[in-house]
Amino acid sequence: MFEFLARGGVLMIPLGVCSILALAIVLERTLNLRTKKIIQLDILQQVRDLVAENQVSDAMTLCRRYPSVMGRILLVTIANHDREREELRSVVEDAGRQEVTTLDRNLGALGTIAAIAPLLGLTGTVFGMIRTFAIISEKGIAHPSQLAGGISEALITTATGLVIAIPTLIFYNYFTNKADRLILEIEKHSYRVVETLKR
Repeated sequence: MFEFLARGGVLMIPLGVCSILALAIVLERTLNLRTKKIIQLDILQQVRDLVAENQVSDAMTLCRRYPSVMGRILLVTIANHDREREELRSVVEDAGRQEVTTLDRNLGALGTIAAIAPLLGLTGTVFGMIRTFAIISEKGIAHPSQLAGGISEALITTATGLVIAIPTLIFYNYFTNKADRLILEIEKHSYRVVETLKR
């Protein structure tokens, strides 16, 4: 397998780096974007119980003790509970937008890898075709084994670039959508806390 990939030429090195980085980011986001890790239902329930008993300062202390995405949005929600509903909704949405950057961490790099991997593969294709035409201009088409080297370099880099880019793009879209869904879920829980406070 390594021998086959080595025939792709020098551009297989940056493609290899891209594949390792993409895998590392996918594993990191898989671990850190778990719903149970982001939305801690036990902490949320404790906050709701404290709010229901009108222990607002204790609820805020609990949120500060767990400085997660959910904890920070709940803290902003509770701290602004005396505002009008529409104004409070804007405050919560703004807090959610600020936390999106935390959930989207490393996704910019993943999107970049998905974009550049096929371009690196295409560059390898160009290099392989240049090599092929150089052989044709020097020796003619009577040496098919030498021509095959340039053509195989072109095809291997193109295939490798696509094999890296396609799953990377799928994971990029999946994690981006998951981050948005998590923020919306936290905002929904925050509004419920507000409803408890208003009552």
